[in-house]
Amino acid sequence: MKAVVQRVMSANLKVEGKLISEIGKGFVVYLGVGEGDSEEDLNKLMGKISKLRIFEDENGKMNLSIKQAGGEILLVSQFTLYGDCTHGNRPSFIKAEKPERANELYMQGKVILENEGIPVKTGVFGADMKIDALNDGPVTIILDSKDLK
Repeated sequence: MKAVVQRVMSANLKVEGKLISEIGKGFVVYLGVGEGDSEEDLNKLMGKISKLRIFEDENGKMNLSIKQAGGEILLVSQFTLYGDCTHGNRPSFIKAEKPERANELYMQGKVILENEGIPVKTGVFGADMKIDALNDGPVTIILDSKDLK
């Protein structure tokens, strides 16, 4: 399971021109579910995201978690994180999990983060989404559950 975490000042997500979700300060998290990913992968990844200390403290050091900073998360399903471009120029997505299972894990991820006391908004699974984000820093962290201890 992979995630791209972007620290933002604000973000909003629209589908067909209709506002679906918006957040203030926090993270936009693009979540990719790979073939065979499990609840264990999900728990490791969501645990890491909830504890990432990438907000500045009173001394200007990245030392605060999203909860300590009073932030929110916009969680967006992103199967293209499993795009394989090793052969040719058109990505193959065969390493992405099937939609039904991916959506199940995506929604479980929302619940895990909420259980940590973090407000979470979501996109629309499988939809063509338009996301406006005001990146802060920019700070972007790439996580893979297979690499986490």
